[in-house]
Amino acid sequence: MTSFSERQFRWILAGVGAGSVALLLTLDVVTEPDGISLGEFLIDAVTLLLTVSSAVGVALLVQRMQAQHEEQMALLRDLETARAEGAEWRSKLRSNFGGTKIEMDRQFQDWGLTDAEKDVGLLILKGLSHKEIATLRGTSETTVRQQAQAIYRKSRMPGKTAFSAYFLDELFAPATTAPN
Repeated sequence: MTSFSERQFRWILAGVGAGSVALLLTLDVVTEPDGISLGEFLIDAVTLLLTVSSAVGVALLVQRMQAQHEEQMALLRDLETARAEGAEWRSKLRSNFGGTKIEMDRQFQDWGLTDAEKDVGLLILKGLSHKEIATLRGTSETTVRQQAQAIYRKSRMPGKTAFSAYFLDELFAPATTAPN
């Protein structure tokens, strides 16, 4: 089956529409036994033009809806692929860093962090701002700031960057090569 582009489809519909109007007007003039006045001809022409234009418009809408449906289905397939890749990535991370969360919890406990401070600490490590953490936890931004300050004080870290680097530094350290 031949597939037309949207532009080609519009030109085809325009040609069919113009041909239909011309054919219907010709049939109207030829089949009128008493002849037709200019006024009647113009009224018939406008009526036919509006009718055929409406039909062409509906055909264009149906064609566009079909194209949008195909785009939507492609996006859904892409989204499903991305979800599967994300799940695979998370699975690999869990298998490689399974003990990391346990060690982080142990370090938080050694520092004497409260449960709320532990939650805020993990969200800080995820890169969320104080405002985002407050929204997520249903608290005020001031409360989150105070909890963050308590985390930095208890961990003896000067701020967010040092706190994050404490846990993430080894992940991004350059690979060391064995001496030859």
